[in-house]
Formats: sequence, structure tokens, C-alpha cells
Amino acid sequence: MTDLIEMTGIGKKFAGVIALSDANLSIRPGEVHAIIGQNGAGKSTLIKVLTGVYRRDAGDVRMAGRDLSITSAREAQDAGIATIYQELSLVPLRSVTENVIMGYEPRTRLGLIDWKAAHDRTRQILTRFGVDIDVTRPLGEYSTAIQQLVAIARAVSLKAQLVIMDEATSSLDDQEIETLFSVVRGLKQDGVAVLYISHFLDELYRICDRVTVMRDGRTVATHDVADTTKLGLVTEMLGRDAGEIQAAGLTALSGGHSDPGPVLLQATGLRTRTGLRGVDLTIRKGEILGLGGLLGSGRTETARALFGLDPLVSGQITHHSGAALDNPATAITQRIGFLTEDRKVDGIIPHLSVRENITLAILPQLRKGGAIDRAREREIADHYIKALQIKTAGMEQPIRELSGGNQQKVLLARWLALEPEILILDEPTRGVDVGAKFEIQSIIRDQVAAGLSVLLISSEFEELVEGADRIVVLQDGRSVRELHNPGLTQDALIGVIAQHQNSEVAA
Repeated sequence: MTDLIEMTGIGKKFAGVIALSDANLSIRPGEVHAIIGQNGAGKSTLIKVLTGVYRRDAGDVRMAGRDLSITSAREAQDAGIATIYQELSLVPLRSVTENVIMGYEPRTRLGLIDWKAAHDRTRQILTRFGVDIDVTRPLGEYSTAIQQLVAIARAVSLKAQLVIMDEATSSLDDQEIETLFSVVRGLKQDGVAVLYISHFLDELYRICDRVTVMRDGRTVATHDVADTTKLGLVTEMLGRDAGEIQAAGLTALSGGHSDPGPVLLQATGLRTRTGLRGVDLTIRKGEILGLGGLLGSGRTETARALFGLDPLVSGQITHHSGAALDNPATAITQRIGFLTEDRKVDGIIPHLSVRENITLAILPQLRKGGAIDRAREREIADHYIKALQIKTAGMEQPIRELSGGNQQKVLLARWLALEPEILILDEPTRGVDVGAKFEIQSIIRDQVAAGLSVLLISSEFEELVEGADRIVVLQDGRSVRELHNPGLTQDALIGVIAQHQNSEVAA
């Protein structure tokens, strides 16, 4: 069988820096093929070479046995290659139909857009995916999941032979992911190949046929998914010994739980206008306290209340210093840091440098004679760039140019520079690759061993159970149970959540 896509010996440099070196990728017709690797491994660059965003410096690209040279997104679409990026390149204010047919509108004999034919075509395609919506309404009125399916519908409408999906499930819930996977299986049955890029290894075993592993701009290996193990893939991605990874655990927060120290912060009966209806918790020195629960249970709202972002309607937060934690400035003064869930919206300052992003929370401490001590600022930034192994061209590089995992490390450095007593971490490893996740968890583990207290929020029950000393389970803005080690397992956590979820339904 002739490969649909064959990329061999691909090389690419940016300003003399090697991004790809002898990279290879082969995709068969009608298969679901994954590319995995750490941020910076070369996945995105290889895809952009294939789709004409970047011109390759070396190597060959063939499609169905013929040489392929694409220089624009339009040429890629015309060749039968459609790309669905993590940040959807759709137009929310335009209708669903307009997003599906844009650039390929059916025309009447007079050259006008045939809207009836356009709407009918869009409905027909979406019906294949089990989506029944008003295609004349603006796309932005629909959920992220619907928008993902519309992006796929556009690819199908263009009669794509290859659909590239970049982190397609990162913003979807479990039910929406199942719908997306059904669509992918349908594409496969129709003979359409899917190139699947994801940080979630579990997804590969559910939907992919083969997987290509990349590291440092090179192709490390290609396997049939059925013949691989999760540990083997992680070992290849990181270039580390399997025994080392097994010893640390795939969630590196694990590794023993110390005896609790004195109480640093206690919250009782927290109620807010953002949905908290009675949250109680205690944070002790040198421990990781987990917040468990489903989306909408009040985890992020609890973190925001403790940091002083959301005012209390009732309840009390008691800090060992006696300070009233009613605003972020006070929380920071009391050495409390907050790594927020959405680094792009609430975390990074995109146009500022890595240095400026790292030192943002400690600027008052760097004042010397009314001005910022720039030498000291650079010293601190340099220390954390090295300590956290942040991959950057230099501390003056704009943070927006860094990979997601390295941006997350910069934000972690921002709060570690504060030398915090308590660090609130809301989904600290979401949207980063396995390698960056391993490194971030190792940093957190080392800081806790040195006495830091952590409030950990994670949607990954494995990460939460293996990392936390205790877990406070939330349901609809209330604390419903506290789980302790020993006996802190995923089954126990899921059981508590299911029990209280069923109680709510029965009520």
C-alpha cells in the first residue's frame, strides 16, 4: 500500500537554530496516526512544513507517491489536507454555514452565493456527526465542542484526504470527547486519514492505530499502538531510563507523604456570589491538600476566594499571621501564591519578557531608592531559568514565544521567587506535554519536601490521588467529604463523587 503522506529527512532551521533534523513521518490512507513528544520536540514545526506554513530546508514530502510542495494553507486544502488547530481558526460572528463553506461557496448562475445549497450542504455534513443545530446562527453562540465539530465538518466539505487535529480534546468534557472520537472513527471508515496530536497518552490507546515519537527535532520511533506501553512511550519522549521514570511515577508528585505540620490557613463556611455554599478546609505546613470534584464543583472558586480575588458573602478565612486575606495584595504580602488555571488569560503577560514575568510578584521587594534593582532582578530571573530548566533564548525573550510547558514554568518561577509559604496550584500541568508535566511535578515535590504547603486542584484523579496527603471533595460549592492517606485511592475518590452526585439527582 502506498503511503498517503511520506516525509523523509526533513530539516528546518530558524536563525541558525535547528528545529528539525532528519525528521520522518509516514501516514497510511484511512489510519489514525498520532505524533507525540515534549513541547519543542518538533511536532508543530513538522506539521507546518507539511501544510505549507514553513518552507523546509531539507528533505522530501510526497502525497500518494507524488512529490508535494505546498506554500500556503489554501494549497494544502486544495491538495486534500485540512488542519484543525487547538485554537480554532473559525469566525465566531459568522454563521455556522459561513464557517463551513468559507472560500468554497456554492454559486448561482449569476455568481451569487447559493445560500439554500450552502445551508443544505452544511446540515447534511453535520447530521453525519449527530449534530442538529441552526446553521444560520453565529458559530460563537455554540459550545467549544460544537465548534470543534464544525471545524471537522469544514474539512469534510473540502473532501480532505488527511485531517490534522491539534489537541482537539483539550477543552472538551468526557461526553464531548466521546462524540469527537465517534466522528474520527467515521472519518476512518470513509478512508480519511487523521493525524492526531495530543498530550493525553490514554487517548492514543482508544483511537489511534500508530504513533510516531519525536524528541529534539528528530523522529525517535514509529510503533503500532497495540504494541506499545505508556511507560515505553514516555521513556522515548524523555530520553530517560525506564527505571528512573518508574521510580518517580508517571505522576512525579508521588513519593511519600510527610507528617502534617502546624496549621497555616483555615477556611470555614465559605460562601461567595460565585457559587460557594459552604466550603471548609485546613492547610498545614509541608503538605499537599487536594481539592477534588467534577467541573463546576467549586474548586477554582475556592482557590480564588482564598487568594482574595472573590469576596466572601459569609464564612471566615483564618491565616496564622492574623492578616485578613480579603485581596490578592494582602495574600502576596503573606507569601501566598496562586498559579491560575488559564495561563494565557490570567497568567502570562505576553508582550513582556521572561525576566519581567518571573519577577512580577516581587517587584515591591526589588525597589532600591525608589527604583527597581535591575541587577538583582536579572540575578533572580537567571536563577529560576536555570533551576527550573526553562528553555528560552534568553531572559529578555518575550514569554509569548515560549512553548506552553515553558510558559507554565515561568509562572511557577514567578511564585517561587516570592518564597511562598502556601502555593495554590489550579491545574498546574494542564495543556503541557508529558516531559514538562514530569518536570513541573518534580519541582513541586521538591518544594513541598522543603516545607512549602500546596493546595492542588487537578481534573486528573491520578495526579490528585498520588500527589495529595489529603483531599477535600467538593460538590456544588460545598465540602462533602475529606479523604486521608492511607486509603486515598482513585476508586475511593470516584465513589465519594458518585455518591454525592447521585444524592443531588435524587433530591
